Amino acid sequence: MKRLLNTLLFIVIGLATFSQPLDKIDSNYYAVPVKIPVFLAGNFAELRPNHFHGGIDIKTQGRTGLEVDAAADGYVSRIVISPTGYGRALYIDHPNGTTTVYGHLESFAPAIDEYIRNIQYEKETFSIDQTVPPGLLTVKKGEQVAKSGNAGSSGGPHLHFEIRRTKEEMMLNPLMFNMPVKDKIKPSVQALMVYPLSDDASVSEKQTPQKFEIIKSPNGYQLKLNQPISVYGNVGFGVQSVDLLDGSPNKCGIYSIKLSVDDQLIYSFTMDDVVINESKYINSHMDYALAVRSGQRIYRTWLEPGNKLNIYNTVEKRGIFDATDGKLHQVKYEIADVYGNTTSLTFKIQSKEIKVNPLPAKGELFKYKHHNEIKDDGIKFSVPEGALYSDVDFQYKRKTALPKFYSPVYQLHNSSVALHFACPLRIKAVNLPENLHSKVMLAQIDPSTGRIYSATGKFDDGWVEGNIRTLGSYALAVDTEAPKIISLNVADKNGKKDTSRLKFKITDNLSGIETFRGTIDGNWVLFEYDLKNNLLSYTFDKTRMKFGENHELKLEVTDYKGNTSTYKTNFNK
Repeated sequence: MKRLLNTLLFIVIGLATFSQPLDKIDSNYYAVPVKIPVFLAGNFAELRPNHFHGGIDIKTQGRTGLEVDAAADGYVSRIVISPTGYGRALYIDHPNGTTTVYGHLESFAPAIDEYIRNIQYEKETFSIDQTVPPGLLTVKKGEQVAKSGNAGSSGGPHLHFEIRRTKEEMMLNPLMFNMPVKDKIKPSVQALMVYPLSDDASVSEKQTPQKFEIIKSPNGYQLKLNQPISVYGNVGFGVQSVDLLDGSPNKCGIYSIKLSVDDQLIYSFTMDDVVINESKYINSHMDYALAVRSGQRIYRTWLEPGNKLNIYNTVEKRGIFDATDGKLHQVKYEIADVYGNTTSLTFKIQSKEIKVNPLPAKGELFKYKHHNEIKDDGIKFSVPEGALYSDVDFQYKRKTALPKFYSPVYQLHNSSVALHFACPLRIKAVNLPENLHSKVMLAQIDPSTGRIYSATGKFDDGWVEGNIRTLGSYALAVDTEAPKIISLNVADKNGKKDTSRLKFKITDNLSGIETFRGTIDGNWVLFEYDLKNNLLSYTFDKTRMKFGENHELKLEVTDYKGNTSTYKTNFNK
């Protein structure tokens, strides 16, 4: 009864506190969530595929199983377990109106683990996104809540840590809150890009973006060939830059960039916070096409018209410079990290008119502010308003069907143009037998290798329809092959092996694994899925299984097209 009254009191006080205005957060409010020296593998707002990095990645000395503590008083508000993303993640709400997030965890503290495990068994599911009632799982600042791991899409052992404004769903830069991170190293600059942006524009007498090599100078950085760049028309600039921190070789993101022409500031941003639902605008904040082609990530320091990010402090004429006055101009970048370490890149541009002809259109003009559509005898593809960041000369081709496909191959522009959200695609099936209706899908074709990737989709009245996230070449393919299940420590007829877990490797050839279900003696058991390693494992649980007996294991794995494999064996444990 006393525990119930305490919980109710926490909820009442907590909700009252959470309703107060959130003007400023004390920079000393949060404790570091680990008990080891803090070195970072990644920092806030780093350029990542399709999103800004939402927090900091704290190195865990190449190990898993280190103590993870609550950064402040609060209660567990959400628990997520997934084979992708943050893997095991914990969300803790705090009385100051913020939430801290702890990702890629190996395990939770006992009370949290018992709570979520019971729900997993009740719902018979591994993947779960569970909202926790306020005050049910309360924690104190510095109390252990988990152990660090390498779960989900993590590329190595570390703790992902975030601070969010709860109501606004805004990610805050954790390094603004006195995290014990040492950094006396200035950001470095690797390259400069200059973009012609109008029909009459040129850069170095060319009508395509030009990249320039950079070298260090006594006062920062300069062009390797320290000569003015010939430009004309409307031009934009981009810079490749990374930040390094003490004690770590990892290349991190930039906190602040300022761009000036003749000492006049035309563009600037600072990465104090990012609204979660704006994160995908990163594909316009950086040079997406260059990232797709080469993996290089360049900050685009001018705004495409469809970029709605709210991180910019100064944007004069979208950061685009009109270089039609025939004069010499000095351009300067000032690039800083969160600790005030600043470097600069200075160069000159010479406005010089070069007569150029507007580049001829190769396709149909898709406008970012309009609904656009490709409609042919066998295809319908829509690009709604807001899916593009700027107008696109959209190229479309229909190619002859290959024997392995059940439609022609449709080239929908190319993957160097980003889509802000998934767009609907319908393709008509050709010569598709009725028994394959449930097995057909949209398939994306890699133009260089010919390899195909599932883009999902379902059959409906002669058509296959779904939503695609990237442009490129598409056709219809079928998946009739069941997933493969390989036992890693259980033999079909040879009894038990001395191990605490059952482990299996599971793979699928095309559509991907959708579900798995394991039972022991007919009862559902919690198999955990590590997608990046194709590993499925069950840790023996004495509270849910009798030991010292012979048991029957059954494991079923099904892909997204309903193909199922079943593995059965008996073992002693």
